[in-house]
Amino acid sequence: MIGLEDVRAAAARIEGQVLRTPFLRSQVLSGLTGALVFVKFENHQFTGSFKDRGSLNKLLSLDAQARAGGVCAMSAGNHAQGVAWNAKRLGIPATIVMPRATPLTKVEHTRDHGANVVLFGDSLDEAAQEAHRIAQENGLAFVHPYDDAWVIAGQGTVGLEMLEGGEEVDAIIAPVGGGGLLSGVATVSRALRPSVKLYGVQAASYATFVRGAHDGPRGVTIADGIAVKSPGALTREIIDALVDDVLVVDEPVIEQSVALFINVEKTVAEGAGAAPLACLLQHPHLFAGKRVGLIVSGGNIDARLLASVLMRELVREQRIVCIRVSVADQPGFLADAAGLIAAQGANIIEVRHDRSLLTSPAREASMDMTLETRGPEQARQVLEALRGAGYRAAQVD
Repeated sequence: MIGLEDVRAAAARIEGQVLRTPFLRSQVLSGLTGALVFVKFENHQFTGSFKDRGSLNKLLSLDAQARAGGVCAMSAGNHAQGVAWNAKRLGIPATIVMPRATPLTKVEHTRDHGANVVLFGDSLDEAAQEAHRIAQENGLAFVHPYDDAWVIAGQGTVGLEMLEGGEEVDAIIAPVGGGGLLSGVATVSRALRPSVKLYGVQAASYATFVRGAHDGPRGVTIADGIAVKSPGALTREIIDALVDDVLVVDEPVIEQSVALFINVEKTVAEGAGAAPLACLLQHPHLFAGKRVGLIVSGGNIDARLLASVLMRELVREQRIVCIRVSVADQPGFLADAAGLIAAQGANIIEVRHDRSLLTSPAREASMDMTLETRGPEQARQVLEALRGAGYRAAQVD
């Protein structure tokens, strides 16, 4: 296991080459959660995640011969970008194997940083097997995304900055996939401030640290950065020894947390980066009244996925609602219904007029109207206005 001296050495080695990211109090999130919330913005790093730290520390540890020969890594995205960017700066050829389903933005950014990208397999484990094969056949140094002492020490510098930055916390929540970040932060925390409670958080469908790697994933998650089937042997040893608990969060809460970071902090957090806030929201009894540090590990979320998440959150908040109105099929009723909705201050986004639904009489038409409202109360007022005018109206999920 690594020690505090390894993390301090990593901090000195990478100083000036990675960003010392802000660690700031969030008044709004504190009010929402009942805890005093501080956010570590690792999504501000050049490649958008904390992976810049561990990848750089590992690459700087290589001798001249290994650097000249080149490196190989496997990654679902953030480690790939960290290795590619730092390898380019250091003049080291890099080959990165990524699962075929990796978000396009992460693939393109990795290529833009100069790496040779190989898309292989349907999971990180399959990509890892191919990466090891390529490394062995071509004599490349392998840069593991988490199960490596140099990488863990580099990631631990996140915790060093949090605990030596002037803000005292009672608990730290970090996302955990393979376990490199949580292992590094735990190493620092137990050495500098043993009383701090340490929590890892995983998506419920990839809770491998909770249920054991043999249990495997049970679904899909937007937190692709921590969707890891097989945690590291070294990281598991450290986490089992030093971390208080690993908790799971559900997909709707992760989505809510991504939206909250956009709306409250005006910052983009990918699913894995938003998982610590999701943990705080889903397990509030553990953190009520405490000073809690959340690590936003990255912000590399696909633009289309982000748009979908934000729209889904508007639907959950009933700021976007769909109302089905059944009307007599004759001129003027659409205009009349639209006028009633406008009088309540709601905005019509889309109207779908359907005469073919068998659930309606032949002389009736059904309109599905997608509305923008201020929330549930205004949606209720719209329904009451339509019903009061004699329409059959109901909200559609």
